[in-house]
Amino acid sequence: MTAAAPSPGAPRPGVHVTADGIEVGVLAPHADAVDLCLLDADPAAPTGWAERRVRLDPPDGTVPGLFSARVPGVRPGQRYGLRAHGPWEPESGLRYNSAKLLVDPYAYGLVGEVDHGPATYGHVVDDALVGDPAGDADPRDSVAHVPHGVVLDRRPGHRGAGDDVDPAANRPHVPWSDTVVYEAHVRGLTLRHPGLPPHLRGTYAALGHPVVVEHLRSLGVTALELLPVHAFSSEPHLVQKGLTNYWGYSTLGFFAPHAPYATAAARAAGPAAVLDELRTAVHALHAAGIEVLLDVVYNHTCEGGLPGQHLSWRGLDSGVYYLHDGGHPAALADVTGTGNTLDLRRPEVVRMALDSLRYWAQEVGVDGFRLDLAVTLGRGHGGFDPDHPFLVAATTDPALHGLKLVAEPWDVGPGGWRTGQFPPPFAEWNDKFRNSVRSFWLADPARAAHGLPEHRVRDLATRLAGSVDLFGHSDPPLARGPHASVNYVTAHDGFTLADLVAYEHKHNEANAEQNRDGSDDNRSWNHGVEGPVPADSVAADIVPLRRRSVRNLLATLLLASGTPMITAGDEMGRTQRGNNNAYCQDTDLSWVSWDLGPWRQDLLATARHLTALRRAHPALRSTRFFTGRPVGAGRPDLTWFDPTGAAFTHERWHDADLRTLQMLRAVPTGPVAQGASGGEGGPGTGHAEGAAEAEASSEDAVLLVVNGSLDPVTVVLADDRPTRWRLAWDSTWEHPDEARTAAINGALHQDSGAKAHLEPLSLRVYVPA
Repeated sequence: MTAAAPSPGAPRPGVHVTADGIEVGVLAPHADAVDLCLLDADPAAPTGWAERRVRLDPPDGTVPGLFSARVPGVRPGQRYGLRAHGPWEPESGLRYNSAKLLVDPYAYGLVGEVDHGPATYGHVVDDALVGDPAGDADPRDSVAHVPHGVVLDRRPGHRGAGDDVDPAANRPHVPWSDTVVYEAHVRGLTLRHPGLPPHLRGTYAALGHPVVVEHLRSLGVTALELLPVHAFSSEPHLVQKGLTNYWGYSTLGFFAPHAPYATAAARAAGPAAVLDELRTAVHALHAAGIEVLLDVVYNHTCEGGLPGQHLSWRGLDSGVYYLHDGGHPAALADVTGTGNTLDLRRPEVVRMALDSLRYWAQEVGVDGFRLDLAVTLGRGHGGFDPDHPFLVAATTDPALHGLKLVAEPWDVGPGGWRTGQFPPPFAEWNDKFRNSVRSFWLADPARAAHGLPEHRVRDLATRLAGSVDLFGHSDPPLARGPHASVNYVTAHDGFTLADLVAYEHKHNEANAEQNRDGSDDNRSWNHGVEGPVPADSVAADIVPLRRRSVRNLLATLLLASGTPMITAGDEMGRTQRGNNNAYCQDTDLSWVSWDLGPWRQDLLATARHLTALRRAHPALRSTRFFTGRPVGAGRPDLTWFDPTGAAFTHERWHDADLRTLQMLRAVPTGPVAQGASGGEGGPGTGHAEGAAEAEASSEDAVLLVVNGSLDPVTVVLADDRPTRWRLAWDSTWEHPDEARTAAINGALHQDSGAKAHLEPLSLRVYVPA
């Protein structure tokens, strides 16, 4: 045992390099002692590792519960772990077992993987990993079975190649109104890309490669949202089945990037090179005008429930880090569905999460975060609280100022659905948008095909207009704006866009859970036949209808008010063959295919055309909720018309037989006064009284005509003034170039008041000629 040097000043968690060694801080309030274990490979040692232990100084009250020390002579690259000493009293929630090497929760770099053997458990388990969590402590040393932390020197001027780029200095700062999010998996996005050198495929480096950047730019993407890149470990039950946690929602380290996503060269060079590879990719994306958002998981860890592994937090202080039910014997409270929940009622846990956010913002230069199961992060003693200390801190921390914060506004605990209830400047995933759009274009027509009633158009209209019913309740009212609604039709969990139109039932057999996992509320429609339809099938005539349905969904997503999120591969017709919960499928089932047949090329061209329309028309990117009244001397900012061209009445909104509507949006493009007069409108309008008006020099207008009926419909093109409309897009077009055919046939330009004939289940976009 080596004695540590006294630690001057207030200690801080983690390992930090100094001029002559390192400073160490470890939070373990109920421990009797904590050792820093410096590790060097030693084939002659029984474990394969030589270990020098340094006993940390006990907490002195400066930072309650924090063991700390200065350790001279330790240099960057040194492997290390922790051992915590204290009582083994599972019934009281205390699970100290010094035989277990623990991962530093603040480790900036990790090497190695969890091997999922019995030695990784704090309690005794058999070879099948079955044991009594309240039984005896396991005496086996885990040093050879768990990842090791690595000391990194992140001081400016000491980072080697890491000093060559500064991704925090070249952020694009894309306004919310211009944002188009693209949710992707680091490995799955690029692993099969033929334009990438083989050694880069599936890596951090690939994200910044010109061929990937060009795809994102051509698609109009402004923000790449990555599934978890924090170091993670697969769950034992998956490993026993020969599967892995592909998505990564099983965190082992909140500060270390997941090393397997780095190139082989970076992994061989060590954790500093892994971090630099990620930072370089972020810098390259920034240079192309693309922001990077991280999906972060501060609601639980990879250690699972009480029968789970003993890897880090559980061994340091299970009673502080994890939420317990308050009973005796102690049991974990689980509002995440994973077996454990981090206890963000504790200031120590709040600090860990905030320190992690700051690190990724300042060191890696990311532009924002999507907070997984964010309701858990806002749970206090009385349930969810929008003024929870973590949420307040995240929205006011100077290091996070101006970054995009996105909440997944639910968890599985009591009162867990909270869409629209997070404080500004949070945006939120809008599950009601997903459900409404799927219902309108898929589930409702499927019901109608069997003679069953459909939903009214009112809910779809509300989602198209920015979901003011969810996000308009603020102080002052309407302050959040429609960008607070992150609109999506698909995400990493659930069917892909192509599968929504080809499957009515999940097909998750590959997950080895007897198809019990995954949601049964898919609101999908196979159009009459389940799964793929061969070209020579008697059902081949439904294939064009499926493709149209995909275009309807994609257009509704990209043309609605709010912030659209595309799931990687949907723009190219990616399929998971009916699997709606591919969390454990690191196979071609999940990887994006870049082998594009003709219809997939057409779909990609359509997606690019729709995002270009969004960029070109401010009316599709409103920065505030609609009021139904003019801003300046132009049109009302939002007007709804029925198929006859008449303004919607209250009765028409509640007409169960009506499945067709026209949505006219207009915004001034010249100088206008800030604010707008309120007024009575249809779905999607708010009320803001007494705002000033000013003359607008010009305005942009877009008319969406939606036919959700199984029958063709004749529509009288609407406006409140004579207008020459140009057909900018029709969802019946397989490719946007079909506009040329429409022009030749004289169908491209029509005046307001003229009749337009819409095909069943189709959508059109008109702009002033």
